[in-house]
Amino acid sequence: MKTILSPTIHAPSGTPGSSLPKLARSLVLGLGCFCCAVAQAGGPDVQLTIHAEQSGSPINPAMWGVFFEDINLGADGGLYAELVKNRSFEFPEPLMGWSKVASGTDGGRIEILDASPFNSENPHYLRISTDGVVPFGVSNEGFRGMGIRPDETYDFSVAIRVTSGSPELVARLIGADGKLLGSGRLTKLNADWKKCSTRIRTVAGDPKAVLQVLVVGQGVVDLDMVSLFPQHTWKNRPGGLRADLVQMLADLKPGFVRFPGGCIVEGRYLTNRYEWKKTIGLPEERKLIINRWNNEFKHRPTPDYYQSFGLGFYEFFQMCEDIGSEPLPILNCGMACQFNSSELVPLDQLDPYIQDALDLIEFANGPASTAWGGRRAALGHPAPFRLKLLGVGNEQWGPQYLERYARFAQALKEKYPEIQLISSAGPSPADDRFRSAWSKLRELNADIVDEHCYDAPAWFLNNASRYDNYDRKGPKVFMGEYAAQSVATGSPNNRNTLECALAEAAYMTGLERNADVVRMASYAPLFAHSDGWQWTPDLIWCDNTRVYGTPSYYVQMLFSRNRGDVVLRTDVATAPGSPRFFSTASVDAMTGEIILKAVNPSANPVSGAIDISGWSATAPRGRIVVMAGSGPQDENSFASPYRITPLGSTLQGVTPHFHHTFPPYSMSVLRIGTAKR
Repeated sequence: MKTILSPTIHAPSGTPGSSLPKLARSLVLGLGCFCCAVAQAGGPDVQLTIHAEQSGSPINPAMWGVFFEDINLGADGGLYAELVKNRSFEFPEPLMGWSKVASGTDGGRIEILDASPFNSENPHYLRISTDGVVPFGVSNEGFRGMGIRPDETYDFSVAIRVTSGSPELVARLIGADGKLLGSGRLTKLNADWKKCSTRIRTVAGDPKAVLQVLVVGQGVVDLDMVSLFPQHTWKNRPGGLRADLVQMLADLKPGFVRFPGGCIVEGRYLTNRYEWKKTIGLPEERKLIINRWNNEFKHRPTPDYYQSFGLGFYEFFQMCEDIGSEPLPILNCGMACQFNSSELVPLDQLDPYIQDALDLIEFANGPASTAWGGRRAALGHPAPFRLKLLGVGNEQWGPQYLERYARFAQALKEKYPEIQLISSAGPSPADDRFRSAWSKLRELNADIVDEHCYDAPAWFLNNASRYDNYDRKGPKVFMGEYAAQSVATGSPNNRNTLECALAEAAYMTGLERNADVVRMASYAPLFAHSDGWQWTPDLIWCDNTRVYGTPSYYVQMLFSRNRGDVVLRTDVATAPGSPRFFSTASVDAMTGEIILKAVNPSANPVSGAIDISGWSATAPRGRIVVMAGSGPQDENSFASPYRITPLGSTLQGVTPHFHHTFPPYSMSVLRIGTAKR
C-alpha cells in the first residue's frame, strides 16, 4: 500500500533528528487548516478543475526511478562499503593510498612484486620485509579518510603469504589525532597464499581514521587484497553496501534503478569501457580499471579514482531486488565516449558486444540450467531477476550510433522480444543530434528513447508542457538524466537550491501529465562525496559517516511515493497577473484517493479554487504534505540536513468545491478521499 510522509521531518532509518521540535510540529499540524481558511479576497489566483470522471492514461508503476553512476566517489568510497583504497596495489602508482609506518627506527622495507601472485587478474602485491626489532608495516588512508564509527565491529581481511620467518600481523585503526580506535591480530600464518581475517571492535570513532597493517617479528610477508568492511552493511551482507546510502534509495521507493552509468559505460577509450562480465565473481577476479572521471575536469582532478568493481552487476541486481525496483542496465554499444575519443568498433566486429547483451539477459532471467543463468545461481541467486529493460549505449548520437543500435535491436528482439530496449537521443533535448536521432528511431520502431537535459531552472519551468504535443503513436520517452543547474551546466559552483528543486518539480508535473508518452524519468547524478566530487548538483550528498538529501531528493520522493495509478484530466485557469503555477492530478486505485501535486515556485502565495468534477461528496478531511522554504536559495547541508523537507498534516474542510492557498516557494501534495456520484 502506498504511503505518504507522516507529520514529521523525514529522515533515513536510524538517522537522528527524525522528529520535529514541539513548536514546529504544532505549526505544521495547523498548516492544512490555515491554508484552507485563507480568505479569497478578489477571487482565486488559480482555478483547478479535476475531472475525476475522466480517467486518462495509466502511470507506469516504474515511472520515477534513480540513475546510478560511479561519479563523485559514488561506488568506491561511496555505495560500496570497502574502506581500503587500492586494496590490491593495482593503481598505476601501486602504493597510491599507502604509506610506510614504523615504530621508532625504520626496521624494514616494502616493495611491489608480481611473481606468483594471489590472483593473475590483479597480479601486484605488497612485500614487507622486517628485522623484527620494532613493528613495521604500512598505513592506508582510505577514501579521504576512513569513516570509523564507535562501538562497531569491522571485518579486516587480507590474502597473505609468509616467505621467511614466522611473523604475525596486527591491524590497527588510528584516529586523525593518533589515538587507537581498535585492533585485531593474525597469527599462525601460512607459507602459501591464504585469505585470513579478524574482527576489530572500536572503542571510539573518527571520520578521518586510517588503517595500519603492521608485521610483528622478523620475516618476509606478502600481502594482497587488504580489506576492511563494517559488519553493519546493507542487510548485513559481508563485503556489502553502505547501509545508510542504500536506505536513502529505499526511502525514495524508486520504480527502477539505471546502472552502471553514464559515461563510464563508454569509457574514454574502449579498453576501459564497462564490461559487465568482469564485474561478477570473486572480488580478486574483478580487474581494476581507471574511472573515466579520474581526470575529466581540470578544475576537479581526482587522480586516485579507479573502479575496483566490488560493486558489480550481481550486486546491482541484488540491490534492485532489495528495494523493490526494476533493474535497468545500460551496455556499451561499441562506442567510446563521444566527448572524448569517439572510438568505434567496426560493424563487422560488433558481434561480441551484442553477445554480451544476450548473455546479460540470460544471466538475469535464464534458468539455472543455462550457462549464464547457472553463473547467477552459483553466485547465490537461483531465481531470475526478472529483467524487463535494457539500454543500448548511454548518451550516443549520430549515424554511427543508430546503425549500431539497429544491429543490437535486431538480435535482441529476435531472441528476447519481451525486453524493452532503451535507445539514445544524445546529450541535449532539442538540437540537430536530437532531432536526427528521433527521426531514425521512429523508423526503427524503437521502444523507449532516452532524453537528457541539464539546464537553468527557467528551462524546466518553460518546458513543463514539453510533452503535451508529442506523437502518441511513436516511441515512448525515458527522461533519463536531468537536473536544474543554478549557475551553468558543469559549473563547480552549482548548488542544490530550492529554486532548482521546484523547477524540476514543475517539469515533473508535465512528465506525469503525459504518462502515455513519458514512461520513466530519473534525476542525475545520484550520489556525491563532499570531499571527492567532480560534478554538481547531485541528489544525495555524503561524507565518510553522514548523508543528507537535497531539496531535489525530496521532490523525487514526493512524486515517487505519491505516484497514483491513472492520470486525471485537470483544467487550470490562471488569473491575469498571478504567479506561475504547475499541477497534475491522478487517482490511487487502491485507496480511491485523488492525488493533486502542485508547485508554486514564486515568492507569493497562490490562492486556488479546487473543483472536483464528477464527485458529489468527499471525505471532510484529507492529507497534505508540503515542502517549502523561506527563499529560492535555501539548501540542505550536513549542519542543517532537514532545512528543506516535506512536512505532513491533516487537510481540513475538504468538499467537492473548496479553496486552498499554496505557500510561496513550495511543492504540495494533497490526497483527497472521494465518493462517486
